[in-house]
Amino acid sequence: MATTRRVRARRGEGVLLREEILRAAGELLAETGTEDALTVRAVAVRAGVTTPSVYLHFAGKEELVEAVCLRAWDELGRIFAESRGGDPFLALGRCGRAYARFALDHPAQYRVLMMRPSAGPGVPAAAAAAFRHMVAAVAACVRVGVLQGDPETLALGLWSAVHGCVSLLIAQPSFPWPDDQEALIAHIVHMAGFGAALQSRLPRALPPSARLAAELDDFGVRLTAAGEQSGQTGRRGQCGQTDSV
Repeated sequence: MATTRRVRARRGEGVLLREEILRAAGELLAETGTEDALTVRAVAVRAGVTTPSVYLHFAGKEELVEAVCLRAWDELGRIFAESRGGDPFLALGRCGRAYARFALDHPAQYRVLMMRPSAGPGVPAAAAAAFRHMVAAVAACVRVGVLQGDPETLALGLWSAVHGCVSLLIAQPSFPWPDDQEALIAHIVHMAGFGAALQSRLPRALPPSARLAAELDDFGVRLTAAGEQSGQTGRRGQCGQTDSV
């Protein structure tokens, strides 16, 4: 492992040193794919500083690991911003798929930030940021009436569905998942989105299953016809995928 000897930081260079430590930690995480490699000593060696220098900026390994993972998390805001725009319900679907793809592209960071208890008290910064993005996308759907209810409650349900999908894909890689993971993610997002849209409109007492199935079949036929008339069906979205929720 190549190392470089670092000249002692001058007064006022503490921020630069912290960035160098985080950059070194990020390199180790990218190379190994696991937070286990991010020991304070290993990061200090990679950054070319002493172990006490690392402790000047981070209380211990847990704080260091969370900080380096949060650096990648900043990208999620940009991805959500790019996914929003246009029809709110279609944008919500794009946001859900983008969130899932981000998680699978950064499995080590996602596992640290979203799949284990937080190292500190309160709501973890990563969870708070992800929730804000999801609520914003849902609130746009509530404003136009396609979703009905409290945006935060709706967002929790949708977020839970997508998080559950990617968590299983990350934690159980040996499970016989379909070869086309993108199609699986799209299916989960589609199911969660339409489920949320329908749930707030359902009566407390539902008809028997056979009657319910017939009513849903009729609804599907009418919705398909409406989509074809509006020109939305089959419209291509980002990454060449059909632009649907």
